[in-house]
Amino acid sequence: MRVDLFDFELPDERIALRPAQPRDAARMLLVRPGAALDDRIVRELPDLLQPGDALVFNDTRVIPAQLFGERVRDGVSAGIGVTLHMREAADRWRAFVRPAKKIVAGDRILFGETTDRACLIAGLAATVAEKGEAGEVVLAFDLSGPALDEAIARVGHIPLPPYIASKRGEDERDRTDYQTIYAREEGAVAAPTAGLHFTPELFERLDARGIARHFVTLHVGAGTFLPVKADDTADHRMHAERGEVTAETADALNAVRARGGRVVAVGTTSLRLLESAAGEDRIIRPFNAPTSIFITPGYRFRAVDALMTNFHLPRSTLFMLVSAFAGLETMRAAYEHAIASGYRFYSYGDASLLYPAEIA
Repeated sequence: MRVDLFDFELPDERIALRPAQPRDAARMLLVRPGAALDDRIVRELPDLLQPGDALVFNDTRVIPAQLFGERVRDGVSAGIGVTLHMREAADRWRAFVRPAKKIVAGDRILFGETTDRACLIAGLAATVAEKGEAGEVVLAFDLSGPALDEAIARVGHIPLPPYIASKRGEDERDRTDYQTIYAREEGAVAAPTAGLHFTPELFERLDARGIARHFVTLHVGAGTFLPVKADDTADHRMHAERGEVTAETADALNAVRARGGRVVAVGTTSLRLLESAAGEDRIIRPFNAPTSIFITPGYRFRAVDALMTNFHLPRSTLFMLVSAFAGLETMRAAYEHAIASGYRFYSYGDASLLYPAEIA
């Protein structure tokens, strides 16, 4: 499909730079096939679902994956920015670097405190093991396992999305704001942002309504921030992200559907992982592998009956995904309404609750 079909104009003032306070006070647009758009609030979610439904959350935890350092070659150094996006081994990460032209395989990169290398606890070092396309490299760090994790936490920064970082710097609030309250499994570069709206109080109301909670893990990579540069969706390559659906969770979700309940994905990351784990028979199976699933209109959904998600970038793979789920014209109308009505967009913005388009 032509990528320009997924374009739209978004005023800068619609981009949220901070989340709603409290989190569940964010607005939520209810989008149902054949029904009028309905302006709601996130804390009303329990009233919009039915007892026996199940919410599926991505419990990945954002790490401070943005690193700044110096590339050292033949005694000459140059400033380098690195964003980790997928772990490949205990001591190796796949990452994006800028400026990529300054990097070749074999280069050393020193992160953190580089003026006094005798103070090893203040810094971190890696060798460029591989250089790929579009600024992607594989870094082999001098540290491994938990020691590497501790060093990254010490010298790294929260990788705010470009549309926020271009308007303000990272601060201490982001360490909390850019993390779901149920984040557990460390490894994400970006937050599963639909989950940012949930509070302990909202969880209590969902419990009282008889709506189950289940968790999967997809470590969101920096590729989520990359624009689609191709003119046709067939020419776009998705970056892989590692995910896991346990056998226990798969069995529980299959049982929800067998009883007539609905599986409601909280966020596109949960949806993409569940769809990766489901077969054509619509049965969800255990899954533990990278996925690069790319969902565009025409895709037949197998695992998810409703989707809660934020408002996404124009020409992005995520706007393509929601258009596949609810229908392109439906989503174009929904976004036009959201822009005109003052909804806040992107990671810290408002939410939508989408039901699938009716497929003949």
